[in-house]
Amino acid sequence: MKRKIVISSNKGQHDALPTSVAIIMDGNRRWALCRGLKSELGHIQGAKTAEDIMRYAHELGIKYLTLFAFSSENWQRPTEEINAIMRIIESYLKHDAEELVKHDIKLRAIGNLKKLPTHVMSRLNDAMKKTAKCQKFFLTLALSYGAWEEVVAACKSIAKEVKEGSMALGDISSKVLNAHLFTKDIPHPDLFIRTSGELRLSNFLLLQMSYSELYFTKTLWPDFSRHDFDQALASYSLRNRRFGAEPRD
Repeated sequence: MKRKIVISSNKGQHDALPTSVAIIMDGNRRWALCRGLKSELGHIQGAKTAEDIMRYAHELGIKYLTLFAFSSENWQRPTEEINAIMRIIESYLKHDAEELVKHDIKLRAIGNLKKLPTHVMSRLNDAMKKTAKCQKFFLTLALSYGAWEEVVAACKSIAKEVKEGSMALGDISSKVLNAHLFTKDIPHPDLFIRTSGELRLSNFLLLQMSYSELYFTKTLWPDFSRHDFDQALASYSLRNRRFGAEPRD
């Protein structure tokens, strides 16, 4: 049953639950460091948190959840840490695909997926194939993703169509650009959440979040709970989303 977060206004009550949420899951390494643990253990705990928040969002009736799992810049991290993250991603894809199908959750992935290790890409393709017909909830993993790289890829694709004559130069519009982004089938985020206290977008969905409501918390991602998610949703419910127009009642 879809939960309603109710706010008061001069006109009464409104359902303010977002349809689409995007999260930068930041703070895994710091969480481990504070406990004298290897960074891999922070990422493992972070993966558990991601799974729980995904389930909770599904329970609440939120339709789309996009998680920034690995950025294009993350390839610059130490090889040992990269390998650990890839093992965690592969393990999740291997063991949870059937669970996703059971709960009617469709898995998608965006980013420069060609850079992923072959064994991870194989698991990813298998999980996406198994969940292809699921329709109740849409989970998107941003893997090897960078917003600038996404826009460049979109521009190249549009330029190719213009060159081949299947599109006229005058036909290019914001709608056309959006249709060539990795996220073409995903609604732009209503709510963006970043954990760990960092106040940046970090090259994540820069165009798609033009009108997203931003929420930052100092909580490290492995400690991010359902209560923390509720606080983000409560903050969202108080926003007056005008999209550049006059305030709405």
